[in-house]
Amino acid sequence: MRRKGLALVPAAVMIIALMACGTNADMEVDMNGTDMSIAMITDSGDITDQGFNQTTYEACRNWSEINDVPFVYYKPDSDSDEARDASVDKAVSEGANVIVMPGYRFAEAVVSQPEQYPDVKFVALAVSAGDICEKGVGEDYTGNPADYNVTDYYREKNVYCCTYQEELAGYMAGYAAVRSGYRHLGFLGGISAPAVQRFGYGYVQGIDAAASELGVTDAVEVEYVYGGQFYGDDEITGVIDTWYGDKGVEVVFACGGEIYTSAAEAAAKHGGKVIGVDSDQQAVIDGRYGQGMTVTSAMKGLTETVRDVLTGIRDGRWSDYAGKLENLGIVSEEPEENYVQLPIRSTLWCDTFTEDDYRALVRAMYSGELAVSADISSMPKVGVKVTDHGSIK
Repeated sequence: MRRKGLALVPAAVMIIALMACGTNADMEVDMNGTDMSIAMITDSGDITDQGFNQTTYEACRNWSEINDVPFVYYKPDSDSDEARDASVDKAVSEGANVIVMPGYRFAEAVVSQPEQYPDVKFVALAVSAGDICEKGVGEDYTGNPADYNVTDYYREKNVYCCTYQEELAGYMAGYAAVRSGYRHLGFLGGISAPAVQRFGYGYVQGIDAAASELGVTDAVEVEYVYGGQFYGDDEITGVIDTWYGDKGVEVVFACGGEIYTSAAEAAAKHGGKVIGVDSDQQAVIDGRYGQGMTVTSAMKGLTETVRDVLTGIRDGRWSDYAGKLENLGIVSEEPEENYVQLPIRSTLWCDTFTEDDYRALVRAMYSGELAVSADISSMPKVGVKVTDHGSIK
């Protein structure tokens, strides 16, 4: 793996778009063209997780079918950098020249693999500058990507990275829940990774804002916990069961792969509600655990990102993406056009939170009238009561 010297830059500099560096002839590669063969690699889950992996897989598969482009997916043998790198090696050896990698766990692959395979285009979803620096710098990483020149740690010519403003989707979900009448809410995260934290802290901010608007701050409280993994089990279900059964929690935002199963199993016993994540989870949650259980889902635009980038590659516009680290969020006052949103079709609208209310919320975010903090250094300071239970595991 490449380890270059640290190039310090002013802390105020935030790397958003990284332009390709170096002009040596042997480093110049024609990254355009339409002879595509796509591979998608799962992170620690699989393509049936009803979350990040499955949404990415379905987006790649559907685009490939429509465009008559070969597509295959690989599941690493274990949850390790070595196994993910081995899946990249296998995909390339079997002819893939576009590799889609969903999740922050692929930061190691972003650092090590593009230099080995300069003719392959790497699309890394939810991999940030901080993730790349952490892998590139190692144990001496300060935790602040602005302290480094991120381009020192990976070959950006054949890489596109993006993150999502999860705090906005979380805010929408929390705001919607309180406006819809819920007063005791829960957050069940998977692993306390940055994306999950942004969802959770945004959720808390949205809850607080709606409670303040309605004048019910003293009547609203939040239970907050991480499961320590991205799947449910009996221990996690037992904790959430006490939330619904003993504490009187009405709705839980289940945030992280298949951890929603623990929230939904507990909710089904007590007539509780669940909020989904990443994609519209209403069909699977309601289908398995009871109609009307899913209040809404805090969604990322994974499908839209995959579609846009793959179409750009097909049309010879890789230069629009190569070397960029984009933070995707609100790009329009029309909710359906954004990279973070609630599902209009399946959200349980009510008299106190209508589709029009949601559209007004999005317009306020788009105009800048409403700002949501993405800071995850500590729990947001809010007026509602938040009980942080740490991590179950």
